[in-house]
Parts: sequence; C-alpha cells; structure tokens
Amino acid sequence: MKITILCVGKLKESYFRDGVAEYKKRLSKYADVNIVEVADEKTSENSSDREIAAVQDKEGKRIMSHIKDKDLCVSLAIKGKMYDSVEFSEKIANWLEEGGSHVVFIVGGSLGLSEEVLKRCRYSISFSKMTFPHQLMRVILLEQIYRGFRIMNNEPYHK
Repeated sequence: MKITILCVGKLKESYFRDGVAEYKKRLSKYADVNIVEVADEKTSENSSDREIAAVQDKEGKRIMSHIKDKDLCVSLAIKGKMYDSVEFSEKIANWLEEGGSHVVFIVGGSLGLSEEVLKRCRYSISFSKMTFPHQLMRVILLEQIYRGFRIMNNEPYHK
C-alpha cells in the first residue's frame, strides 16, 4: 500500500517535522508513506479575490504536476465530508482498494486549493469546521491515517 501526502509549503518548525517523522515511522508497518512538498506562493495580507485565485492557480499547477492519471486523490478542505475515526478507517480501506493501493491526500496552502485540484480529487474530507495551519494539518492527517490502520487491524489505540 502506498500513501502520498502532497502538500503546499515546507515544514519550518522542528516540532512539526518531528511529529511527521514519528507518524511516518509508525505507519511504515502498514504502508509506504511519501511526503511531497511543492513551493508555496507569497501572499499579502489584503489580497484581492483575483490575487488569491492566481496564487491558488500557481500552487495548483505545482500540485497537478505530481499527480498521475491513475492516482486516487483526496483533498483536505473545510467544505469536505467529515468522518469519525472508525468511518475514516473504513474510507481509507475503500480508497486503497479503489485506488489500486495508492492514495494521494492533498493539503493546500494557506489560501486553500485551486478549482482544478478540487475537481481532480475524487473525494474531499474535512477534519473540522475550524481552520488549522496547513503545517499542523499534516501531523493531524498522519495521526488519523495511523489511527485508521490500527482500527482496520483491530489493534488497540487510545480513544
């Protein structure tokens, strides 16, 4: 099984890098997890809608350059579907089966994902109605994927 986390931006803080490394290590028992980072665009505090769309488009083109036709893509978006941990575990199992054992989770930058990327994704998920820093979202996503595999395999994990 192969899982790719395709993200906009680099992890700058060591505590985020440490969290990602820890969950990648834990997940290695279940899947080959690859993290792909694409460059983010600089934005001003008061960007217009047009400037925001231009940033999303540039970041989106970078994301799309890493997606293959056969990849099953899942976007992380505030408007995505919410799951509890058991449901998410079941979805991961279904996605891996549907995607030929390869799933690409896409985490956008601070301004979100372009329409092109959202349209390419077969599924869209949300972890909360709240907004999280995209760097933290990587850690949360990896933890939930790890939890999902533990649930799939009937292995204990704190509730």
